[in-house]
Amino acid sequence: MSNHHFQKLFDTADANELVPTLEVLIRDLQLHANTLRTRILEFVRADERVDSMRLEQIIDLHPELRPVTLRMGEIAHQIDQMGCFLKDIDLGLIDFPCEIGGEVVFLCWQSGESRVIAWHPVASGFGDRRPLPGVPPNYLN
Repeated sequence: MSNHHFQKLFDTADANELVPTLEVLIRDLQLHANTLRTRILEFVRADERVDSMRLEQIIDLHPELRPVTLRMGEIAHQIDQMGCFLKDIDLGLIDFPCEIGGEVVFLCWQSGESRVIAWHPVASGFGDRRPLPGVPPNYLN
């Protein structure tokens, strides 16, 4: 067994049980991320100095963005509390630590998939997804 320590190890049934909840959370997160990006682009158009600022500085100038970033943090925390990992907001990628054949790997789910269909080694990512047993290889994007 590898030396990775995770608060929880999932099996595919555990992970699949969370998919409907995660789908809702990811959509909410994507909506807030898009709102944030759109607003920041508006501020950059109005004042190009904003482009070189850190997010915290932009929020200090535009505190109306704070509820959006707070909500994003809450959603990310909710996902984290479930024991899974948010890997990419835009792609809607979530990893679930899982033990397969004595080795800890990540079950990998992407928003839009009705269930977990792939996994990848902990050291790699989405590009190295492999189909779970019973899932045709061409089923992966």
